[in-house]
This record gives sequence, C-alpha cells and structure tokens, in this order.
Amino acid sequence: MAAGVSLFFDAIDWSAPWLAPWRGLGQPIARQVQGGGAVHEALQSAAPGAVPMLFAPQAALPDGVAYEQYIWDTRRVPTRDNLHDFFNGLVWLHFPLTKRRLNELQAQAIAADGVQAVRGPLRDALTVFDENGALLQAPDALWDALRAHDWQRLFVDLRPLWREARLVLFGHALLEKLVAPRKPMVAHVYPASEAIESIANLDAWLARRVQSPTWDAKPFTPLPVLGVPGWWRANEVPGFYADAQVFRPPRAAPAP
Repeated sequence: MAAGVSLFFDAIDWSAPWLAPWRGLGQPIARQVQGGGAVHEALQSAAPGAVPMLFAPQAALPDGVAYEQYIWDTRRVPTRDNLHDFFNGLVWLHFPLTKRRLNELQAQAIAADGVQAVRGPLRDALTVFDENGALLQAPDALWDALRAHDWQRLFVDLRPLWREARLVLFGHALLEKLVAPRKPMVAHVYPASEAIESIANLDAWLARRVQSPTWDAKPFTPLPVLGVPGWWRANEVPGFYADAQVFRPPRAAPAP
C-alpha cells in the first residue's frame, strides 16, 4: 500500500448517520488498511461466500480493456488503494446483486456500441446512480415535497415525518465525498419500496428494478443529503435552508 493512504482512512467518521449501514463491515476493513494492508486484500478478506466477486489490484486491469467489461468477463473488481475504491468495494459487499446488474448493463452497452467519448442515456444513468445514488423510503408527503423542491415543507414543516423515513446511500463517490462533508452535496435518489426492511432485501428488490428503458430517463430526484434531519448538526440552525445556492427553487415552467 502506498505510504500515507491510511491517513485518508483516519478521516472517516464511522459515527456519521449515513455510514450506519456500512459500519459493521466497513470499520474492520478500514482498520486493516490503516494497519498497512492493501484495499483489495482487506475487502476480499471480508467477502462472504455468497458474494461471487474477487477484488484485485488495479494492475490486473489490462491496458485497453474497459473497466466494466473486465469486471463482467472475469468477476474481478480492479481496486486502487484509495477511499473511492474502498467505498466501491463496500457497496459490492452489501449490494452484490445490484452491482452485478449495473455491471451487466454497462457491459452489454459496451459490447453493442464500444466505448464512446460520450456515454449513451442508459450508461449515463447507471453511472450517475452507481457513483452518486441513494434510496429513500418515505411517506408520500415527503416525496411530494421533495419532487416539488419545496425545501421549507420538506425539511422544516414536515421535519417530524422524517422519523418514518429511511435513506440509504448507494453511490460510492458520494460516500467518499462525505468523508469531508460540505453543504452542497447532493444525492440522486430513487424511491424504495415500503416492503424493504433489510439491505439484503433492498439489494434483491433494486436489482430487479434496474431496467432499460425505465432507467434511460434517470428516474432520480436530487436531494441535498446534509439537509436530512439528524444527519448534520448544522441543519438545526435557523436559516440553514434559506441558502438558495444549495436549496434551489424549482425551475419556472416555460411560458406557453
């Protein structure tokens, strides 16, 4: 492992509420890296038998071979010694069915069209969710306010209703960014089924939902994650949600 990598892992605050679903596996894996282990080896040591993937060093990816295609062909995930790939591996461990489904669709698109300078609509949507996605199970009133970008109603008027909501982050880039939280951070949220009660159930359900053409249109809703009640102490301060640079009003409908 490169010198100094463990310092980045020292910065992870495992008490952060968004890391609650990841803490049980993630914290021991991070400790291995902090002790000098390579990220791919630490992830592999924690992989249960039910996860049909291997974590490999980045050098295993041959020159000229697309990352997604290599994973699909070999069931090996090239992994660098950094936070980005650490969180990616952690998502693989928790959501193996969904990650495999995302990878399958990416590989199919690459096989059909090659690696283009600009991704097509489906590959773009898959990448957005893979990097920055989240799942929200919430009462209809919260969803209505979120889709309307009615931030005052969503986070202030309906604040007690968030006790009935469940937000699970999926995007590994988003998890990486939240190691150093900043107010403007936004997740691309997909609505979760009310019947979901565990990460394993969530994984199986979501893997079935990832389909084209539904996902071509990016069926996600932007959510400033640090505005979620209980997720960041700063959002308890009056005026927090008045920042229009983060909590942007909905765009006006074009004139007829």
